Amino acid sequence: MLSLMAFLLLGSLLNAQVTGDTLNPVDVTAPLLKTPVKKTFESSWLMNQQTVMVPFKNTLQMDFQHRFGTWENGYKDFYGMFAPSNIRIGFDFVPADKLMVGFGFTNQNNLWDGYAKYALLQQKTNGGTAISLTYYVNAAVDTRHEENTDFQESTDRWSFFHQLMVARKLSDAFSLQVSGNLSWFNYHTVYDAEGNFLGRNQNGSFSVSGLARYKFSNVSSLIVEYDQPITDQEFFDPEPNLSIGFEIVTSSHAFQIFVGNYKSLVPQYNHAMNNNSLSDNQFLIGFNMTRLWNF
Repeated sequence: MLSLMAFLLLGSLLNAQVTGDTLNPVDVTAPLLKTPVKKTFESSWLMNQQTVMVPFKNTLQMDFQHRFGTWENGYKDFYGMFAPSNIRIGFDFVPADKLMVGFGFTNQNNLWDGYAKYALLQQKTNGGTAISLTYYVNAAVDTRHEENTDFQESTDRWSFFHQLMVARKLSDAFSLQVSGNLSWFNYHTVYDAEGNFLGRNQNGSFSVSGLARYKFSNVSSLIVEYDQPITDQEFFDPEPNLSIGFEIVTSSHAFQIFVGNYKSLVPQYNHAMNNNSLSDNQFLIGFNMTRLWNF
């Protein structure tokens, strides 16, 4: 009899743990909370591309990007390390949720660029939004002295870039992003390797891009990028880009080192004017560093 009473008492306690009590009932029919997926990518940059990521509101970010020369000359210029390089320094701020704005200066053509990025959709957990969708726009102006250019009007100096990015974090380790891109130059002249004028290309050109990140530790990832031009131009078709690298992150820093054949640091120049050929071994070493401050 005592054993039977103990068994019934234990069953009552277990049942109370599963179903709750009158003071704290458990609603098993309540919907699961749909929250944004965290860290689809670790940084707003991945090698030569923006990602769908926008930091938290009131975040200030500093970007330092460096591209060495191509390595096809070998030891002559120490595999591009001592060849002419390209450097960009930029600053970004998040004044409102999902919106980042920024500007930067690049030594190529003394380019000043400004941009905005807005997260239209964010991937969510528990059956929420399946993807992240972000729009990015960039405007750049060539500020070289007139004697070094062939611009006819001041508006000829301007170029623009539009990008719509779609990304999904497929697992804790693997994220994928694809994008459609439009590059626009108000004055798109083309010269050969010797500096001879060939003609004027179309103002606009389309391309597509893909990014992938595989995270193999809490702070380290393998990263891959591919960019493919689409528009057929009359005088010059840009070369596609392939970049492969390694990323290390902390709570406030991201460092990426990689090998690829894009040298420009303003996107429309990469997508519409890249002449470094994969088949001719015209690769180069590049790295990005970002630093975040939260206010």
